[in-house]
Amino acid sequence: MCGIFCSLARHGHALPLAAIKTRLTARGPDASNTVLAEVEESSGEARTYLTLFSTVLSLRGNVTTDQPLRTAESQAVLCWNGEAWKIRGQPPLGNDTAAVHQLLCEGVAEVRDFGAGTAEAIKASLRAIARSLARGAGPYAFVFFDEKSSRLFFGRDFLGRRSLLWKIDQRGELLLSSVGDSSMHGAWAEVEADGVYCVDLALRTGSQQDVAECLTWGDLPVFKVPYNFADSLQDDNDSVIPRLSLQREFTARSCTLDETSPSVCMLDKLLRDSLRARILGIPDPPLRSQEESNLEKAKLAILFSGGLDCTVLARLCHDMLPEDAVIDLLNVAFQNPRSHKDAGEGAYELCPDRITGRASYAELGRVCSQRKWRFVAIDVPYPEYLEHRQQVMELMHPHNTEMDLSIAAALYFAARGRGRECSHGTEQPYMSQARVLLSGLGADELFAGYTRHATAFRRQGHEGLLDELDLDVARLGKRNLGRDDRVISHWAREARFPFLDEALVAWALQCSLLDKCDFGDSVSIEGGHVSSCASIEPGKKVLRCLAWKLGMAGVAREKKRAVSSS
Repeated sequence: MCGIFCSLARHGHALPLAAIKTRLTARGPDASNTVLAEVEESSGEARTYLTLFSTVLSLRGNVTTDQPLRTAESQAVLCWNGEAWKIRGQPPLGNDTAAVHQLLCEGVAEVRDFGAGTAEAIKASLRAIARSLARGAGPYAFVFFDEKSSRLFFGRDFLGRRSLLWKIDQRGELLLSSVGDSSMHGAWAEVEADGVYCVDLALRTGSQQDVAECLTWGDLPVFKVPYNFADSLQDDNDSVIPRLSLQREFTARSCTLDETSPSVCMLDKLLRDSLRARILGIPDPPLRSQEESNLEKAKLAILFSGGLDCTVLARLCHDMLPEDAVIDLLNVAFQNPRSHKDAGEGAYELCPDRITGRASYAELGRVCSQRKWRFVAIDVPYPEYLEHRQQVMELMHPHNTEMDLSIAAALYFAARGRGRECSHGTEQPYMSQARVLLSGLGADELFAGYTRHATAFRRQGHEGLLDELDLDVARLGKRNLGRDDRVISHWAREARFPFLDEALVAWALQCSLLDKCDFGDSVSIEGGHVSSCASIEPGKKVLRCLAWKLGMAGVAREKKRAVSSS
């Protein structure tokens, strides 16, 4: 993972302001570097100064790869904030940044002589980059400068799992950055997760030809092509990117979903495949303080509310990691000044996420008794929340609603990882050293886990539920993952989303509705004891059945609640 900054300026190199540089360094404390370039426009009348600055959080390979990555033979520079779990179907050897750099260089080389300096050349190079990126599975935001063609490419993956912001400052200069600042000179905006973007620096003042989609950012013509989806009819298509469209056809089943259903077994397999890439091979984290030298270091932590999604991930991690590997469960609870007059421990223990967190932690302990689970109770007094509130708001910018703040604050304090270790009957102050955090985000959208899904079914039946899910699927790439990346990565930790793996998403979208949820089933859990998997509640039924199959009956019954700091 890394922090990215890029500027295109007319009047000399524009380095990141102090506030932005500080935040980028917080994201990537292991290495940083700057690359400068100057490009003269083809008209000879002006010059563009390109500045690239990156910081690195090293989580792949045996050595840290400095960024921006530049090789003399390629004459190309890459800033890569991402994880390429697979390229052309295979995990890359060593550091993925170098593998992605090579992949993109191969792409632009294929079209190097395609009418240099013409509209068709821009179009061809954009398509080449889009094709190259579609061969890799994993989250990313990137900036790539091809020096030979003087073209700057940038973008985010189709789900927007990594942050990249842009703005035009008071001097008319284009800035790209993983994080923003509180400057009033031009508002930051998210780079949309809808394709690959390009600025041709040699043709900066040229006419805005009809190339793919041409946008105007300040005085810059910015060109875009959409992603290369897996269902494309191109002969050379080897894309792993699923088109975000839902399978709407389904037929009634003769039996309800249970732990033996084919869709439950397939979800089990796909989740394990997804986790294998995300949790195996994590390097040892560095010590954050001398006091931590005697503690068993956890490489992995889970954002742990005790809900269905995160607890199933924890349970599967147990099957895949060595028995002596400690797993941190980060559980956050806030003091509510409206109902809690003091910040005593009792107030935090009454918070819904603390109640479910402790219950699920206890169930994990029973089912996986040989594992050391470290439950980290993160208590946030209201004065401490107020102390950090402005920083959270600046990190989540340009998102600015109260709901954004509520969710961002919960992620911010959870990712900080500072709390009380509450394991095996003892409590002591603790700071998690894990640099990789797992999140269960995505399961609700894919498997109908929100309350509004039940409401849609109650009002309009299966068609109404499909309409609601269609909206969720279409919005997956416009969700708030960029916001979450900025907030979580501030603590030099990387969030990983096993439910948003490309193969799992593709399967879930094509899976029949009744193989994912069970609305309309005559069996109800209301008012009675649930004695079988078939009788648990219908939302996210396929995931609940998987929890049941894994021995987590209590978690399988757990009702959905929203993440917030209230």
